[in-house]
This record gives sequence, C-alpha cells and structure tokens, in this order.
Amino acid sequence: MASNYLPKFYMDSYFYDIFRVGYAENIGAFLGMGNSLADEHRFLLFTVLVSLLLAALFIYVVCAKNLDTLSIVAITLLLSGGGSNVYDRIVNDGAVIDFLNIGFGNVRTGVFNVADVAIMTAGLLLILSNLKSRESNQ
Repeated sequence: MASNYLPKFYMDSYFYDIFRVGYAENIGAFLGMGNSLADEHRFLLFTVLVSLLLAALFIYVVCAKNLDTLSIVAITLLLSGGGSNVYDRIVNDGAVIDFLNIGFGNVRTGVFNVADVAIMTAGLLLILSNLKSRESNQ
C-alpha cells in the first residue's frame, strides 16, 4: 500500500516532526546492512535463507509441546513480520518497502515498516519469556 499512496523518496512530517512518513526501498537488512552485496547473494541470504529459517521456525512452533503463551505470540509475530518482508522482496525485485521514521531533532531511527515493528516486538517478547522462564526455574 505504501507504494500506491506515498511519494517516492519524500518524507512528510507529523506531530512536531516526531513522525515522518514516506516511501523508501531497502535492498539490505536492518539499517541497510548487506545492501552492497551482489544481487544473487542478497537473494540467497534475504529471500531463500530467511524463508527456510521461517519454515523451520513454523515447524518448531507447531511441534513444540512446552512453549508458553508469550513465546508463541513472539514467534507468531516473528513469522508474520519475517514473512511480510520476504513477500515484499519477492514482489518488489528484492527490496522491502519502508515508510516510517521516528525521532527528535537529529536523533532518529532508520526508516522501517510495520513488519519490522513485529520483528522487534517479537525479540523483546522472547527476551521477556526467557527471563520469566529463568525466574520460575530458580
């Protein structure tokens, strides 16, 4: 949807410039890491390998008997966000469409999308689940 409604490579500012919204294509990973790799290496790493890892993670969550609810929610968010970014790469010639930026003045995040929020939330929930599990084991 971002590619249909947002002007390419221009960021609109909202709420005293805390939020910026605009269209950006990212051929790399987090903060553009890997964007200098050759096209075929990026495809293998960010599309094929990530797809295989997501498939393995899906099989794990379906077969695991001892996962707590927090871990299941986290893994579901990870699968959703990761799957969304892989889909983006498949339909957008290897690029993920990013469109959000948050910050104050010159201190800003990189440009990201909702799938990235799901992935980051999943990471935090997995950390919380691990800490909770350690506390209950002591």
